[in-house]
Amino acid sequence: METEVQAMPAALQPAFYELNETFDLDTNQLILLEGFQDCGHPAVPTVQPYVFDRDRLRKLLAFLDNPEGDGLYLTGPTGCGKTSLVVQAAARLHWPTQMVPVHGRMELDDLLGQKVLDKGATPFQYGALSTAVKEGHILIMDEMDVADPAELAGLYDLLDGAPLVLAQNGGEIIPVHPRFRFVATGNSAGAGDGSGLYQGVLRQSLAWLDRFRCIEVDYPDEFTEIMILDQVVPDLPTIVREKMVKLANEVRRLFTGDAHGRGEGESQLSVTLSTRGLVRWARLSLRFQGAPRVFEYALEQALTARVEPAERQAIHRIASDVFGELWEGGHES
Repeated sequence: METEVQAMPAALQPAFYELNETFDLDTNQLILLEGFQDCGHPAVPTVQPYVFDRDRLRKLLAFLDNPEGDGLYLTGPTGCGKTSLVVQAAARLHWPTQMVPVHGRMELDDLLGQKVLDKGATPFQYGALSTAVKEGHILIMDEMDVADPAELAGLYDLLDGAPLVLAQNGGEIIPVHPRFRFVATGNSAGAGDGSGLYQGVLRQSLAWLDRFRCIEVDYPDEFTEIMILDQVVPDLPTIVREKMVKLANEVRRLFTGDAHGRGEGESQLSVTLSTRGLVRWARLSLRFQGAPRVFEYALEQALTARVEPAERQAIHRIASDVFGELWEGGHES
């Protein structure tokens, strides 16, 4: 009787990468970063266009190099690039990554793994956390602040350096791989959402948060977002990319309730145009460049089709003011 042999991921071998070349920076320092050789591992993220903020990148790389017993928590508004910062750094270092989209009903067993039925047998299938601890991957708990704090309490010992114990697999003990890294993201800083903008955010235990160093992430500045669009949609005219970024900042200003910068008669918006949404709008504008009123057509799909009619009209009115004649006529291919 033949036994089916499943292909195993290639063994990870360490490799070193030069900072400037790897992250497209221009510094006067020669710094080598430890990562892994490019072996086609399926868990290594795909490299995508990304403009790294130097300060945040410095903090992230310091953590990846030596967490010193900490986890890393990135906090900031929706779509500002918290997760992408980690994923794109990992992609360039060829570091396998396990992504866990957190939800309010998540249980610890979802992270550890479970036994599954396979041709009459019940082998144990390792979860994202178990795999990351065992093989030295980066674990990203995306939107960790919506998780039940009681479930996360089961991870305290792990972040303190204790091995992972899988009671579900006969008490298997998994020592923590020296290259394992625990990263979490959240729209809040863990103390709950006082703004009321993010549904489902829960106040996390202080004992849990005390195990993390924190990086605050905000939307990129105007120059950086123009650079991002330059990489993602280089075929869009420069003036269009600039006006898209200007509109995004106007929408954000009204979303955050910046009364000091808000003009008389302007209302606060309940939605924002994140960097993620901005890129989506730009790509759709390029995709549908032959459509009438293409920027309005694309903006509806990217954002405004899901908002109340009054807010949709307000955003489109601001866009018309920002774009001028371009709003009516679109752009040439």
